[in-house]
Amino acid sequence: MGYDQLRLVDVPLPDKAINVAAVRQRSPFRYPGGKTWLVPYVQAWFAATDVKPHVLIEPFAGGAIIGLTVAFEALAEKVVLVELDEHVAGVWQVILGGGAQWLADRILSFAMSQEAVAEELSKTPASLNEIAFQTLLRNRVNHGGILAPGSGILKYGENGRGVASRWYPETLSARITAIDSIKSRIEFIPGDGLQVMRSHTADRDVVFFIDPPYTAAGKRAGRRLYTHHELDHEALFAVTAELQGDFLMTYDDAEEVRALALKHGFDFRLVPMTNTHHAEMKELLIARDMTWMDRYRAIWAGACAIGHNKR
Repeated sequence: MGYDQLRLVDVPLPDKAINVAAVRQRSPFRYPGGKTWLVPYVQAWFAATDVKPHVLIEPFAGGAIIGLTVAFEALAEKVVLVELDEHVAGVWQVILGGGAQWLADRILSFAMSQEAVAEELSKTPASLNEIAFQTLLRNRVNHGGILAPGSGILKYGENGRGVASRWYPETLSARITAIDSIKSRIEFIPGDGLQVMRSHTADRDVVFFIDPPYTAAGKRAGRRLYTHHELDHEALFAVTAELQGDFLMTYDDAEEVRALALKHGFDFRLVPMTNTHHAEMKELLIARDMTWMDRYRAIWAGACAIGHNKR
């Protein structure tokens, strides 16, 4: 078996939705629209490149599972995360700016209860550190991890555990300190991802993972889930078309999105994923050329067949 085939077999692309429990969890966020399920596809995308990218830019970072995976696995030399939401941005600024240990300790020392949550979230934060802690706390105690205004706090949660259902202080602390250990590989920019993309259109050694809020074609999920959901999707596709570096974009499957992809000469594939209610759905992966995905899937299927015959 040749070198290319060995690389392909190492990153299988299944025909059914990825089991996210089998994917390494890197982010401290329990983020709506999170892309943990996409990690194996991104690993395959990087494995298909001939030259290791110098920089990966994630212009709509959110929970940043893809950027974190790329940084931890050193798939690119540097990762740039961009986030417009000031509260989410505050978390990344603290973790990557020297405050990771404070935040990890604050999480470990917090005595979780319905009353303690209500008291903490009623305070006006006096520092960026406190903004970061409140944001992670809210992310963990709100329904679905939703940070947008109007989201309610868990009452019953899993097995009647209420607000403690998604509060795993040791796990969160460990993830934060792990990110702190590789922070030299990550740059964070608080601001407009589209603007950052525009400033790097001529950079051939920069690749982009683009995961915008799903508000195209009147989709309401993005409006419900994200504080900063307004986005000019036409402009995003136009800027993406100008990029000299490679990109991988993910979108909700909608006719408007397919039309934009075709208009700009992009290729796309439908991939299975599971939503927060465990229902299997399809999302679009968009790039200039998606044939690497077909090649990986075909070789992995062949490898599976060979393995089955040997049993």
